[in-house]
Amino acid sequence: MTNGMRSGKNWRPQMAETTLQGRTRGMGEIVDVAGKETVLAPFGTTLAELAHERPEIVGLTADMGRYSDILPFRDEHPTRFFNVGMAEQNLIMTAAGMAKAGKIAYCTTYSVFITRRAYDFVAIACAHSMANVKIFAGMPGLVNGYGATHQATEDLNMMRGIADLTIIDPCDATEFRQVVRAVADIPGTVYVRNMRGKVPVELPESYRFLPGRAQVIHAAPGAKIGIIATGYMSARGMEAARAAAGEGVGASVLHVGTIKPFDTAGVVDFARRFDRLIVAENHKTTGGLTSLVVEALYDAGVVKPLIKIGLADSFFECGSQEYLEGKYEVDLPRFMRAILAGK
Repeated sequence: MTNGMRSGKNWRPQMAETTLQGRTRGMGEIVDVAGKETVLAPFGTTLAELAHERPEIVGLTADMGRYSDILPFRDEHPTRFFNVGMAEQNLIMTAAGMAKAGKIAYCTTYSVFITRRAYDFVAIACAHSMANVKIFAGMPGLVNGYGATHQATEDLNMMRGIADLTIIDPCDATEFRQVVRAVADIPGTVYVRNMRGKVPVELPESYRFLPGRAQVIHAAPGAKIGIIATGYMSARGMEAARAAAGEGVGASVLHVGTIKPFDTAGVVDFARRFDRLIVAENHKTTGGLTSLVVEALYDAGVVKPLIKIGLADSFFECGSQEYLEGKYEVDLPRFMRAILAGK
């Protein structure tokens, strides 16, 4: 279903409109969705569906149900939903406790609050114990317009440092819905960059999320430029590659949906095929995907010209996503400049 609800068997469409249309649209939605197929609130609606199949699933939030899109789950499974209030450490500890009791605990709040306020709890109570906690971290990077206090622009760097933690940054609604289901069967703790509101459909229906595997999502025959990206920046890379083809420049795109464990072999194999590379992420270029790619290429002895599209090591101001992405150069025009630089 497009631009609407995909939900479990007991979901009431009228309630869905009241719950979602009036309360979850706006902040945190990905830009550039005009004219595209979208799915509304894929996290909560998919989780509501899955919970009908998996009675051990519970959902938790730290008073951010509205801005995490978990409300469809709450409305279909009210006895399995828990709001701990604005207390992120309590959120993670409660989820860890429920996991110890045999539950699969899906919990969500802003990514910046999980990483900065509850880091030790994620590391020890969850990852160290291989607790079945699935963290859906909302509004990472410049999706959040509230400035440095609310922008998790270093979350991938921070979470990479935790052993036995899986980290996923989905591309679009197609992959994200698959991720919501897949993490239930990934052992231990998982950190997922959440996508909320109207999430665009960019990948074909045939696409299948494979944990720990990078996948080519746009192949240009004879291309000399390889784009390695993660999150919705992978979709932006595809859009730029299609536009560049009209300029006579070929570029292929590798989507790295799983940041940890990192598909080193897949990335290196992809990189070897091209004369120059572009790495793109909605994150600082220190510690995230860019660092992982550079480390992998260095260890493999692969030397290629490489352009980074990402955020500087800085704090960022308040503003709309469009404004921020333009100012800090992670938007579509930046992709085009990088692709056409060698033309």
